[in-house]
Amino acid sequence: MKKWPVLLFIMSLYIVGLGCIAAPTYAEETTGQEESGAGPLGFNYKVIQPENQQNTQVGYFDLRMEPGQNQTVQIELSNDSDADTEVMVSLNGIKTNGNGVLEYGPSAIDNDKSLKYDFVDIVQGPESVIVPTMGTAIVDLVISMPEASYDGMISGGIQLKKKVDEEAREKETGVINEYAFMIGMVLTETDTVVEPELELNSVYAGLNNYRNSVFVNFSNVEAAYLNDLTVEVQIMGKDSDTVIYDTKKASMRIGPNNMIDFPVSMNGEKMVPGDYRAKILAVSGERKWEWEQEFTISDEEADKYNTQDVELIQEQGINWLLVGIVVGGMLLVVLIIFIVVRIANKKKHKKIKKKKAPKRKKTQEN
Repeated sequence: MKKWPVLLFIMSLYIVGLGCIAAPTYAEETTGQEESGAGPLGFNYKVIQPENQQNTQVGYFDLRMEPGQNQTVQIELSNDSDADTEVMVSLNGIKTNGNGVLEYGPSAIDNDKSLKYDFVDIVQGPESVIVPTMGTAIVDLVISMPEASYDGMISGGIQLKKKVDEEAREKETGVINEYAFMIGMVLTETDTVVEPELELNSVYAGLNNYRNSVFVNFSNVEAAYLNDLTVEVQIMGKDSDTVIYDTKKASMRIGPNNMIDFPVSMNGEKMVPGDYRAKILAVSGERKWEWEQEFTISDEEADKYNTQDVELIQEQGINWLLVGIVVGGMLLVVLIIFIVVRIANKKKHKKIKKKKAPKRKKTQEN
């Protein structure tokens, strides 16, 4: 039984390997705004601009509407591949993420309370369209404007994406790239100039990409884009002027009637409960907004986020619980193998003794 050390080594590798199973990751969706598109999606598109298109030099819908007007606009899809292609159509109101970047696709960001007319309530379209091989198909988008007159703009995006074969995807491993075309749509009714206006909502603690942060939540409460925005935030104790955390970001944009959760990183530090103060400065061109807001981080919040911060978890060093489980598992395997080998050896020795034992001759009685 000289093979048991090899078996032990294999079993040890198996136990350690249980914690190292690789899972597939998915790349972020890439998007573009063009008059026509092609590439890895397997189809092309073309925006058919109607007569009420205001700017004919752009590849998105820029439409002048009337109160209560109903209109159907179209996007032409073409397929040069050797198979029919199903294109998924998604309509989305414009949102602004924490980096000050506009999102025209599906988003988990909530609508701002200042939003009066949601794009998804104004524009309707099919969930999907099948484009025949070497042929074309039309996506009809039905616009139903509110009855009341509206200054400013209603904005959103149309996402065009090839339907994914879920069964085939489950078999794939590694990085899976997904692509989609994005087509913007802007709806206006008047030439009235609407100026963007910022309002502070709240300051609170949370996690940004699984790292301790402070969030400054503020909104553009008017139906107009705010461009070239620079935001600077300083975090300090409630009764102190010493800056604990700070950040500054330029070249941001905020959509009409959009809110933004602007993060201030704690730089990998442990979140400490207490009372704090945030000084916020937002500048766009000649316009400036300044706020000062007190906020509190509770014991429960600090404990919760500290246990979820990935940088703090890494700093904790060796996970002794995991080490104990692995070592215990290996010792259990060694013990089982030892017992099995010992039993096998005993049986083997008994057989050998039986074979070697001398046979006794029978004696005859006189």
